Amino acid sequence: MTVWLKICLVTALLPCSGIAFAEVGRIDVGDFSSGQLDQWKPKIFAGKTDYALVADDGRQVLLADSRSSASGLYREMTIDLKQTPLLNWSWKVNNLLTGNNERNKSGDDYPARLYVVFSGGLRFWRTRAINYVWSSNQPAGSEWPNAFTSNARMIAVRGGGELRDQWVQEQRDVLADYRRLFGEEPGEIAAIALMTDTDNTGLSVRAWYGDIWFSAVPETGD
Repeated sequence: MTVWLKICLVTALLPCSGIAFAEVGRIDVGDFSSGQLDQWKPKIFAGKTDYALVADDGRQVLLADSRSSASGLYREMTIDLKQTPLLNWSWKVNNLLTGNNERNKSGDDYPARLYVVFSGGLRFWRTRAINYVWSSNQPAGSEWPNAFTSNARMIAVRGGGELRDQWVQEQRDVLADYRRLFGEEPGEIAAIALMTDTDNTGLSVRAWYGDIWFSAVPETGD
C-alpha cells in the first residue's frame, strides 16, 4: 500500500470543492445521527473495512467492521481553527488489538482513529496530520511520531480496554495540540478522516463513531 496515503489519507492538493466555514459556533463534520454519509469518500489500502450507518443505544451512528483490512473514510473541508478549535466526537470499540507495537511500521493498526489533515498549500511536503487514536497498547495521553513520517503525530486519546463496549465522548483543542506537536502555527484544515484498520495484525475489530463536529472555545464566567 502507499504508506504516505495511509498516514494522511489525503494530501494537501485537494480539489477546490472543499467546504469553507467562517464565524460560526459549530461546524458539523460527521452528521451520522441524521443519516448523512454522502459527503464522505472511501479510501481503500489493504482490504476493505466495512462502514455502515446503524442504530445503537437509541441513535444512528457509523459502524466500522475491520477484518484484516485497512480502509477509511474522509471528508474534504476547510476549517479555520481560530474560529472553531475544538474537535468533538464520540466513539466505542468492542475489542483491542494484540501483538502489535503501534510505534513501529509493522504495528500501525488501531481499533479507531480520527485524522485531522492540514494543508501545506503548494508545498505538499508540508502537509501535516494529527491522528487521535484509541490505542491498544499505549497509555492514554501518550504522544509519539508516526512510524512512517515526522509529518504526522499520534495522540492516544484512549488507551487500554477498560472502556470497551462503552460510548465515550471526546473533545480536543486541535489548535493547541498542533502548536505543541509541531511548534508552529497550523495551515488550514484540509480534511477530516476516520479509519479502523487491522491489516498488519490480521485481526478483527469493530468500532462505532458518533457525530463529529468543531466548536468554538466555551465562554467562561467572570
